Amino acid sequence: MLKFTDVILDCPDPWKLAGFYAELLGWEINTDISTETWVNLRNDGIELSFQQVDNYQPPSWPGQEHPQQFHLDFEVDEFEPEQRRVTELGATFQKSFVGESGYGWQVYTDPAGHPFCLCRNRPQT
Repeated sequence: MLKFTDVILDCPDPWKLAGFYAELLGWEINTDISTETWVNLRNDGIELSFQQVDNYQPPSWPGQEHPQQFHLDFEVDEFEPEQRRVTELGATFQKSFVGESGYGWQVYTDPAGHPFCLCRNRPQT
């Protein structure tokens, strides 16, 4: 049996980054298994965890000195309210790839420098 269960992000301060994503997603920190150097967010499906890494080097999107290696996508109904919310939580806006139609994606970095995207896709017909 193989079951996908976790995404783990390296970072310098796992509690700070876990707090950002907990607020962003409305998930809870799982204090039963979290430690000083490992923090887990509780969810009914996929879990998101954060591990402390000494000498952490954030990705340099869009540069390749420290490539992004992965990124997270979040589907949104509208960009503006979510853009305001994620930046208030500590994300940094990087670039927009939204067309005149209002569909596309916007790239942000979280407080530890990991890129993530807010996406608005055309409805499936």
